[in-house]
Amino acid sequence: MRRDSGNWGLQAALDRRGLGPVAGVDEAGRGACAGPLVVASCVLRPGDAGRFEGLTDSKLLTAAARERMFDLILKRAVDYAVVIVPVAEVDLIGVHVSNIEGMRRAIAQLRTHPGYVLIDGFRVPGLTAPSMPVIKGDRAVACVAAASVLAKVTRDRIMTELHETLPEYGFDEHKGYCTGTHSAALAEHGPSDVHRWSFVNVASAGLAHGRRAPHPVALSVAATAVVQNGRSTPVELEERETV
Repeated sequence: MRRDSGNWGLQAALDRRGLGPVAGVDEAGRGACAGPLVVASCVLRPGDAGRFEGLTDSKLLTAAARERMFDLILKRAVDYAVVIVPVAEVDLIGVHVSNIEGMRRAIAQLRTHPGYVLIDGFRVPGLTAPSMPVIKGDRAVACVAAASVLAKVTRDRIMTELHETLPEYGFDEHKGYCTGTHSAALAEHGPSDVHRWSFVNVASAGLAHGRRAPHPVALSVAATAVVQNGRSTPVELEERETV
């Protein structure tokens, strides 16, 4: 790999060795306590680096820059897929398992079968192509960064639409993440049907308001303790334990 190849270097090295097309995959909304999990995959054209100046982790881009990059990716990508994992599924099997399953689906839905898959951060078993996790892949690998933009813009739009029907939670601002504003809204109004009841803070707020989850939920150990002990005090946000 050339030192000056930037976040296109790994894809270029794989392409040169006949391991392309190279797909990147990433998610948005893993740490949110409301709204769906969105996973995207993307295959970029080899040699297209000059057209994607500034492409990086979607969280490092401004909202306007993400929107511009989103449109460019849709126009220039060889292929892409976006998978929306609903709240009910996240609650039933846990956010990490949902994330892995969403990544499998995002790769499987590509019309162009990849020769290699690069993943942001962790291994995903069961893919139909060789794969490798890349630490901070959304900054180090262009196709992973592109996937992160597709996932985040899609999810941000969903959360903005949810704000129209549930304005009391402020989803248009925090996009379902556990900010101070969101926590205050949860305490005042209790959870909605789009909140993840497998998260401890949501289960606690639901208990305080005498509500039950609108769908089956596999609670974390901590959330189960909240329900059993009748506690209604705020608890630190925690994801469901997975195997």
